[in-house]
Amino acid sequence: MNVLLINGSPRADGCTFTALSEISKKLNENGFQTEILQVGNVPVQDCIACGKCKATGKCVFDDVVNVIIEKAKTADGFVFGTPVYYAHPSGRILSVLDRAFYAGGANFVHKPAAVIASARRAGTTVSLDTLSKYLGIKQMPIVSSSYWNMVHGSTPEQIYRDSEGMQTMRNIAANMAWILKCIDAGAKAGIAAPQNQVSERTNFIK
Repeated sequence: MNVLLINGSPRADGCTFTALSEISKKLNENGFQTEILQVGNVPVQDCIACGKCKATGKCVFDDVVNVIIEKAKTADGFVFGTPVYYAHPSGRILSVLDRAFYAGGANFVHKPAAVIASARRAGTTVSLDTLSKYLGIKQMPIVSSSYWNMVHGSTPEQIYRDSEGMQTMRNIAANMAWILKCIDAGAKAGIAAPQNQVSERTNFIK
């Protein structure tokens, strides 16, 4: 089984990467394959609501979003990480996830996921809450830890010194491994994911 970790920071080896690497290391120790994919430091197009993805299953803007959609097909679990800018997630990861979940949402359904945030000081809880919304709408079991899924520091060296934060990252990995093994055991026992009703859509004005 494998877990895809998305680094929503423009810095390939920064604080968010450091936290994701700790999760990745612990997952590897538990027998899981992992990949940390950075969204990059070039401009990312926002969703333009063109609707073309409904027919193709991919975004009309052929960039890292379509890479994520393709990798999500075979990923068993996910970790989405963001730095905190102005007390909220990076606009980069929001644009990426908007498009990935619109165009390739079927590839995420019922797969466990965690969200993490890296900050110097504040804005982490808002960032975690925002990213968790993507998981909820795709019926993804949310992987928690022994504390809120965050680390604090301005440099990777400071992140390593956040001993509780790094412990939290390791516990995310342990919980992710446990949930994935439980899902695998359930599948082998004939317990399939539920086929929930999604046909009803109402507007408040009706």
